[in-house]
Amino acid sequence: MVTTEFSRTDAVTALRHAAGPHGTIVVGNRGRGGFGSLLLGSVGLSTAATAVNPVVVVRGPDGERARGTVLVAVRDEDDLACARYAAREAGLHGAALRVLHVWNVLRSAGSMVSMLDGVDEIAGEHAETLKAVTDTIREEFPDLAVEARAEAGGSVAGVLVEASGHADLLAMGGRRAPGPLGLGPNLGRATHSALHHALCPVLFLPRPAGPGTP
Repeated sequence: MVTTEFSRTDAVTALRHAAGPHGTIVVGNRGRGGFGSLLLGSVGLSTAATAVNPVVVVRGPDGERARGTVLVAVRDEDDLACARYAAREAGLHGAALRVLHVWNVLRSAGSMVSMLDGVDEIAGEHAETLKAVTDTIREEFPDLAVEARAEAGGSVAGVLVEASGHADLLAMGGRRAPGPLGLGPNLGRATHSALHHALCPVLFLPRPAGPGTP
């Protein structure tokens, strides 16, 4: 069933009110062609930054052939809820689930010397983080095809955007940090970049802000 409603409040408030406590908010990007089509408008950004509901940002070329993959970005075990959500979406659409854990090698190592000395140990720790989430998903969704990959890169956002070009949906459990001077929450860097530049629709699942927000 499709209904329409006219609201006199601002767009973000109206969307949150219409979604209620359990709904999902869907917004588009600018869609004006050229550089502007790459950007998410202020309504979309504000909605993602303040929503307590899942938010879907519709991105990517119109009418593109389905790739049969749902991609979920996992930073740590707190993203298990996001992975479950993505797994349900994949199951509903007969798609496979790809679980991707991206870590910034320079930020994790702290310096070039420590990176050279301990990169294998660091990589092992990130692999364990990915395994903990993936093992749970495979146990809870035994009929779902699940691929898991931990990848090091200089830019977490860059890796996610590139990977989104091979998926029908990118799911992210984005963190949000308090904004300056009490102006409201800000999206983390990786989340902000993905919402602006992903090559497929993005499902944003809010999660509490914490130390080390990307």
